[in-house]
Amino acid sequence: MTTKTLGVVMNGVTGRMGYRQHLLRSVLAINEQGGVSLAGGDRVLLDPVLVGRSEAKLADLAARHGIAKWTTDLDAALADPAASVYFDSQVTSARVPAVLKALEAGRHVYVEKPTAETLEDAEALAARAAASGLKHGVVQDKLFLPGLRKLKRLIDGGFFGRILSVRGEFGYWVFEGDWQPAQRPSWNYRSEDGGGIVLDMFPHWAYVLENLFGRVESVIAKAVTHVPVRWDENGREYKATADDAAYGIFELEGGIIAQINSSWDVRVNRDELVEFQVDGTEGSAVAGLRRCRVQHRSATPKPVWNPDLPATHSFREQWQEVPDNEEFDNGFKVQWEMFVRHVMEDAPFPYDLASGARGVQLAQLGLLSSAQGRRIEVPRP
Repeated sequence: MTTKTLGVVMNGVTGRMGYRQHLLRSVLAINEQGGVSLAGGDRVLLDPVLVGRSEAKLADLAARHGIAKWTTDLDAALADPAASVYFDSQVTSARVPAVLKALEAGRHVYVEKPTAETLEDAEALAARAAASGLKHGVVQDKLFLPGLRKLKRLIDGGFFGRILSVRGEFGYWVFEGDWQPAQRPSWNYRSEDGGGIVLDMFPHWAYVLENLFGRVESVIAKAVTHVPVRWDENGREYKATADDAAYGIFELEGGIIAQINSSWDVRVNRDELVEFQVDGTEGSAVAGLRRCRVQHRSATPKPVWNPDLPATHSFREQWQEVPDNEEFDNGFKVQWEMFVRHVMEDAPFPYDLASGARGVQLAQLGLLSSAQGRRIEVPRP
């Protein structure tokens, strides 16, 4: 058994998601466990090169975690022959030119979503990557959540019978930033900076629906800006120009109807920040980030509508918990390991830039539906 090293240029890791999920809980966690195991018994350690705009932030991250390489010069980082992979978690507006530059330098690319602000750019990026012969992938982290992995187990086992509908609720209250600091960056609420919950979340719903239930055939959506004024990281008031809530209905192949609400203006009255209820002829399930509960046809109560009497039982208590049955690692880390194996030994990795483009397509069609007030069919590939 030998240990190999894979150089990874990481652009955008001074941001919240790039740092917490990708650097700290994925790349550094992989190294702490001794690397990624390959089929033949070898292991791969990752050698990160941190890239960003702020020398001070990069130097602080590097010192805190003992990382030797960091730079504000992306060209120099990509010119290093030891760096085989480029990872991008920058703001969406900066992603396309940086990824194209990495492909031109002959680097495999792994990127956050959305892959671009427009479908034209997302498809051009996917085509360029496919023509290059290089490995390319998109982060599709929610597929690796324990709750959704349990849900996939139920689907594969035929638990639901014929699936009828999916109802999703995502979101929480993001403070405006005046009397309490906002827990999301201010660019999320400016369309000119690539913000907006449709562009942020519809790419997630695209791959979740596609991989669990079937291809999205049409969308009806309403995108709104409920909170028109917010305050940025420096306490300055600004106009929120991007949508902060979206209400969507998606028709899937096979006749399944999915309804998903996405909002940064909702106070949470559910067990987890995202939940999906799936109803089928033989049973139903409610899956969140970690939990998944079921109610089979044989154990379904027979409610009777009577508004004159109080409910004498808890509907939630009539559901059964799905057991873990396995150890669930961090979803971002699991997908990083998959991509490393894809690069090193050509292991399967279906989440490519073409799948990322389909996510951008759904977001773009959702915004078009909202603007025109009509149902939009999704073109077949």
